[in-house]
Amino acid sequence: MQQMMHGFDGEDEITKQQIKRGTLRRIVRYARPYRWQLLVFVLAAAVDAVITVAIPILLGVVIDRGVIPHKLDVVVWVAALVAGLAILDAGMQFIQRWYTARVGEGLIYDLRTEVFTHVQQQPIAFFTRAQTGSLVSRLNGDVIGAQQALTSTLVTIVSSTLQLILVLGAMLYFSWLVTVIALVLIPMFVIPARLVGQRLQRLTRESMQLDAAMGSTMTERFNVSGAMLAKLFGRPSQEAELFSQQAGKVRDIGVVQAMHGSTLFIVLTLLASLSTAMVYGLGGSLVIHDVFEVGTLISLAMLLGRVYGPITSLSNVQVHALTAMVSFDRVFEVLDLKPLIEDRPDAVPLAIAAPGDTSATAPEIVFDNVSFRYPTASEVSLASLESIALTSPEHTDAKQVVLRDVSFTAPARKMTALVGPSGAGKTTITHLVSRLYDPEAGAVRIAGSDLRDVTQQSIHDTVGVVSQDSHLFHDTLRANLEYARPGATEAELIEACRAAQIWDAIAALPDGLDTIVGDRGYRLSGGEKQRVAIARLLLKAPAVVVLDEATAHLDSESELAVQQALRTALSGRTSLVIAHRLSTIREADQILVIDDGRVVERGGHDELLAAGGLYADLYRTQFSRQSGGTDRADHPERADHAERAEHPDRAEHPDRPDRLDRRDRPDHPERPGQHHPPHPPRGDHRPPVPNGPRREPAPVGLRNT
Repeated sequence: MQQMMHGFDGEDEITKQQIKRGTLRRIVRYARPYRWQLLVFVLAAAVDAVITVAIPILLGVVIDRGVIPHKLDVVVWVAALVAGLAILDAGMQFIQRWYTARVGEGLIYDLRTEVFTHVQQQPIAFFTRAQTGSLVSRLNGDVIGAQQALTSTLVTIVSSTLQLILVLGAMLYFSWLVTVIALVLIPMFVIPARLVGQRLQRLTRESMQLDAAMGSTMTERFNVSGAMLAKLFGRPSQEAELFSQQAGKVRDIGVVQAMHGSTLFIVLTLLASLSTAMVYGLGGSLVIHDVFEVGTLISLAMLLGRVYGPITSLSNVQVHALTAMVSFDRVFEVLDLKPLIEDRPDAVPLAIAAPGDTSATAPEIVFDNVSFRYPTASEVSLASLESIALTSPEHTDAKQVVLRDVSFTAPARKMTALVGPSGAGKTTITHLVSRLYDPEAGAVRIAGSDLRDVTQQSIHDTVGVVSQDSHLFHDTLRANLEYARPGATEAELIEACRAAQIWDAIAALPDGLDTIVGDRGYRLSGGEKQRVAIARLLLKAPAVVVLDEATAHLDSESELAVQQALRTALSGRTSLVIAHRLSTIREADQILVIDDGRVVERGGHDELLAAGGLYADLYRTQFSRQSGGTDRADHPERADHAERAEHPDRAEHPDRPDRLDRRDRPDHPERPGQHHPPHPPRGDHRPPVPNGPRREPAPVGLRNT
């Protein structure tokens, strides 16, 4: 058993945590709404305890007053009374089970909904660090363990305590000597339970951590992206070995837990049997010396079994209560994590019309000397949720600034493009607009209001975002669209899909809007997902639109369709766009060049080219090959040819028979199987870089993109 422990003794700072003070008081607070159900349960338990004591006494009476003196009527009446009490006892047990189930399941509901709601209020930085499997473990295993602390353990405490008091009273009435001997043996039951309970508390915490780690592995490997990564890199055997090691640790610690619990139960049962034998010996000698009758000895022996039964149960309760309170403690650990972004007590709604009101005046966005750093792990996460054992503490620089004194104005109803090398801080700026984070210094204002002074809901109603990889739930197209506006009519859904250039493809499907899109929308192509995301944005009808490289990785046909949809989405709205396409940049009313967390240049396309600064360098190294003197949005046939030359490796996914792409339709000119002349690879089309050395983009950072 000790050798098994070596496999899961690694994270002592997590597994050796003690239960926090005040945990019991918090548990009582959760039980308060169920006080009347608990009162009925206690009354039923009290009746059950009385019956438990009454039956051994009645059996002694039937022996001394009926069997020995040969009185049949006494035997019949007492036997009938015992049968009636047994039926009543069964009813009391049914009532206890009913109310404990109601309380237990109600407690699970309360805890799960509270934890889920609280986790949703956490900043996006929390989700970038916490493992999904660990969070799911808190909502499932830990919540159920917490429920057991308040129901199963409570049942044992109440029933066993009432029964123990009544049984000891009856035994004192029959023989004080036998009762005293029974009481002297009680410490032999309590001490082993206390020693084992302390060990099981730590084992339970370790077991929960190992279960969470195994759950995280399954969550990551069973989604589409994780499964494809494992297949493409050809590592199924390594994945199986990793999971085998994790499952082996869970198995080993389960064996250790079972052995500790079983050993305690066996010891307590042995002590109870030895005590019963002692009472029979002492009681038998007292009967021989006419101290009391045979029936009394039988009653004492049966009552003694009902003494050590509750004592054994109460001893185990200490073990179960300590281990179950670990679950409560882990749940409270999540609930005590204060959200980094919260509404101020005096926060007011942003002074913009309600979502969906397209007549609203689009506001301007102002960054006023904004500086920002990403929060550290201790500010947004818990070590027990990250489940990564590091050989040394993680190297973090709390003073690392991502944005430095950024100031600009994004005019109302205009498009502002953000351009710059990777890791410059473009995505961070868009995150501040939607208040996924708060600035370290300075202020971000929409319509003149500091975002920290307005409600988060009003910000979410005002700002709409389409990211580079838009997320779709494993549900129907209709459900994913209605997520933006619950209760939207069929006509509104179709109108949004038409505007997003996706309706013709949806209408051609057998199930139309009721088509299941798959995990993360994986049954759709990249362009189709983006167009569905734009349709969802149009349904929301926000006054401010943020686009984070929405067409960065699309093929030419998908890009053109998405570009057309974006023109509709951006019309009449204030927009902030991270641009990687020359066509998008040229359409911008203002271009901001971001480098090393600062706005280093601003102006129009021609103006910035003439300045010969960073934008001109980026144009020569990244954008000029997209031009060819022509905007691809204006000449799609040229853009399509150029894009195919740049990306000959972008093949369609053969495992998507029900995908929405128009090339699957019979009337499309580019049906699979048609011959297309080959094009040279992308690298052969890059023109030479004039005027000096080429400037390479900065490497992508962990967070400051």
